Amino acid sequence: MHDLAVVFDDVVKRYGEVTAVDGISLTIASGEVFGLLGPNGAGKTTSIETLAGLRRPTSGTVRVFGFDPIEQRDQVRRVVAVQPQHAALFEQQTVEELLRVWASFYRSPAGVDSVIRRLGLGDSRRVRVAKLSGGQRQRLLVGTALISRPRLLVLDEPSTGLDPNARQDLWDAIRAHRDDGGTVLLSTHSMEEAEQLCDRVGIMHQGKIVACGMPAELVSRFAPEQELHFTVSADRDLEGLRARADVIELTAHARDGQTRVRLRTADPDALFPVLTGALGARQIQTRDAGLETVFRRVTGRAFADFDEVTS
Repeated sequence: MHDLAVVFDDVVKRYGEVTAVDGISLTIASGEVFGLLGPNGAGKTTSIETLAGLRRPTSGTVRVFGFDPIEQRDQVRRVVAVQPQHAALFEQQTVEELLRVWASFYRSPAGVDSVIRRLGLGDSRRVRVAKLSGGQRQRLLVGTALISRPRLLVLDEPSTGLDPNARQDLWDAIRAHRDDGGTVLLSTHSMEEAEQLCDRVGIMHQGKIVACGMPAELVSRFAPEQELHFTVSADRDLEGLRARADVIELTAHARDGQTRVRLRTADPDALFPVLTGALGARQIQTRDAGLETVFRRVTGRAFADFDEVTS
């Protein structure tokens, strides 16, 4: 138990007739990056609020480094920092001023210059918060969490609205926190983010953890097939390929006289002669199916379908 940062034991959280968290049990080891992956409404944010002591579970127990987040809230606050999706900041302070104020709240904070550098905010250090872009503001929110040097860093959709460079800065900061001995709980919509950052992932669906493990293990268990991506001329007939027993799924998109094809198969070697022969396929790439396919298998729906429902 000493190596466990977080323990959820059969945790349920209800709001009247609505069950937001439905009996989840999981552990997060000290020193790992654990991802909660799921769409809006899956129960991720409620789980985080329960862990942070902001919500009392309807039933079940939560422990953070052995502490009860409700009964021992002060102890939990000393070791946990939460970066929510949205938070109010002092708009007229500069980035550096704000982080220095945040640092003054803690006995042994991280260096302000170090946090600014880690998050790629060097060019913005003297910019007032009110003037920051959405991506800069998002990284600053993460900075206010990192400044306390928490044992557990909790991030709720941290890369929302970030451009690729800013996102990479954020990912590097998360990895650095783990390398320094910290633990990270990351709530995310992004399959790529989960695959790139997380040591383990828990997929949430309708308040339940429906799959949990290392990303590669989940792919091997639920989606052992591979994807082939290639291009053919727009006049090529793909129906024969689509009808093959070893083709699990095929999607095609025509544009500018050519068709871009993605198919899933358990036996890509058997398909290569077909692709390079009569079809004349070009730019052939082989990829693992990935967490997107795992999500579809364990929930019965594609991730994008949930976004359409909740948008």
